[in-house]
Amino acid sequence: MKKLNHFRLNLAAAISAMTAGSLIATLLLVTPPPARAGRLSTDIIALFPKEVGEFAYADLKKARSMKWFPQLQQQMLPERFRQFEKFLASAGVDPNSQVEELAWGLVAEGVTSKTEGTGSTAVPSGEQVVGVALGNFSPDSTEAYFKAQKLPTVKARNYNLYAFGTGSGPSDLFFTFIDSSTAAFGHRGTLEKMIEVRFGSEEGLLRNDKFFPLINEANGGGVVWAVLNPAYTRLAMQQLAPEVQQFPEAAKLVSRMQNMLINVNASSGIDGKFQAICGSVDDANTLAQLLQAGFLYKRYQAGKDNNQELADMFDQARVTPSGDRVVLTMSLSDDQMTSLIKHNTFTFKM
Repeated sequence: MKKLNHFRLNLAAAISAMTAGSLIATLLLVTPPPARAGRLSTDIIALFPKEVGEFAYADLKKARSMKWFPQLQQQMLPERFRQFEKFLASAGVDPNSQVEELAWGLVAEGVTSKTEGTGSTAVPSGEQVVGVALGNFSPDSTEAYFKAQKLPTVKARNYNLYAFGTGSGPSDLFFTFIDSSTAAFGHRGTLEKMIEVRFGSEEGLLRNDKFFPLINEANGGGVVWAVLNPAYTRLAMQQLAPEVQQFPEAAKLVSRMQNMLINVNASSGIDGKFQAICGSVDDANTLAQLLQAGFLYKRYQAGKDNNQELADMFDQARVTPSGDRVVLTMSLSDDQMTSLIKHNTFTFKM
């Protein structure tokens, strides 16, 4: 019994840390611009390849209206997106004014159609990214600049794909305009597949019967929202709470997890809602109990460290089991966000 209680305490602390990190991770990927109340057009979702395993959206226009957003972005912005913004800026595209919405998807490497689902321990070992930036662009002038700079270019259907890099490196991103309001970017293979989806020769995300309904559920539910398939849900648990993997009982629970949905709203602060879809009602109840215990533990630790803002954040977290789901809600005021940012709370890299 003593050993079991020790396991529960450590697992609870690990999962609570992971959950706080999930809020960070979601906003971390916010780089380019905003949208219509956080709802992404189905026509845009339809552009993405069927095999996307993580799909996310950011209303950057709304996010930029928050006073703490510039500092938060500096702490959390992934380096590859910093570089991509510089790439756009070099061609006269101002990401801070011209890009209004961003949607991106990740296609996992290292898992197969058989190992990406529930009941497996496989997680992505790499990934290909593909995304669209929505806003107001001048394709002709931007493409003229790219040509003048003699950037590496490949042709896909009737689109010119401009390389950010040599055009031959495995991590090189490519960029093209779908039209004057839609810029697409990504690794060459996934970007070319997106174009083939547009022409009807590849199946798109709308044909993913398990994943698209969850995207439709999350869509419109925040300034930032994201949906993860089983493989990416396991990866999130592994990255954000590595301690969980030390316990066989926890590893089994994680392997049975199906999806994760994240919705983040921002007005006078942040309201986050996280839904973990578990393998069963029993799994959801167990996870909820672990989260509740974990928040108490993390709240105690934050108090010992005299980090009252972080303690208050854990105080305000609410965990509710709902069928096979665990629903976590969390709210932070503008002042709390500002203070947490000053403490580098959100310095987190995927």
